[in-house]
Amino acid sequence: MTDLTREATGTIAESTMTDFEIKNLRVSVEGREILKGISLGISKGQVHAVMGPNGSGKSTLSHTLMGHPNYKVTGGEVLFKGQNILLLPTEQRAKLGLFLALQYPVVVPGITMSNFLRTALNAKRGYDGKDKSKAISPKEFRALLKDEMAVLRMDDSFLPRYVNEGFSGGEKKRAEILQMAILKPEIAILDETDSGLDIDSIKFVSEAVNRMRGPGLGVLIITHYTRVLKFITPDFVHVLVNGEFVLSGGPEVADRLEAKGYSEWVKESPTKEVK
Repeated sequence: MTDLTREATGTIAESTMTDFEIKNLRVSVEGREILKGISLGISKGQVHAVMGPNGSGKSTLSHTLMGHPNYKVTGGEVLFKGQNILLLPTEQRAKLGLFLALQYPVVVPGITMSNFLRTALNAKRGYDGKDKSKAISPKEFRALLKDEMAVLRMDDSFLPRYVNEGFSGGEKKRAEILQMAILKPEIAILDETDSGLDIDSIKFVSEAVNRMRGPGLGVLIITHYTRVLKFITPDFVHVLVNGEFVLSGGPEVADRLEAKGYSEWVKESPTKEVK
């Protein structure tokens, strides 16, 4: 690490209490170590961006935090609401208030967007099919959808369609952010949400995220490029190279990467990250 790296990283690490804390996380895929002991604390009200070249471990980080079974945790812990969430199944992490917007959203044939969103929201509210007081009413649900879809420039034709079936790349990403808006997580991970989007779609997605930004939400944006950060200004930027954070600081770090790229840390073509 350079002196600048140590200073910036130390400043962030020394913040007293964080709502979501990654501590010395090590992760392997197919016997190869991808994340090599990374630490990061996120508090609600903050937006952190993790940037890095291809193969640096960015997708490994997002998948591990949400509990993908192909990623083996070999060390460290992730603390959220007094629990090490690495010991919990994915659905329990989601119920605690963790959300992941996928880089490659999957198609779910046979399930409409409307039914999917309402079922997910009811599950988070604790509705088990018995106590109807915990279920959102149709009127309340329609009003909630209308407001959030307007920001994302999505019309009612999306609702009867099967989840992501026949959706364009931009529609899939906006559908992910719609889920985030409906579920109102406390910690949201956006895994390269800007990937494959045109400038208008980036603006719509960013507007929706900025609308949700506030003291009840912490955001981790994982991205390769700086363009989305021109619309969603991060509080902190962390550079991930070869499974380690090599630099952390404020928004000026993104400006530095825009000007110089990752060449000062990457001297050769990076190893391809296992998906």
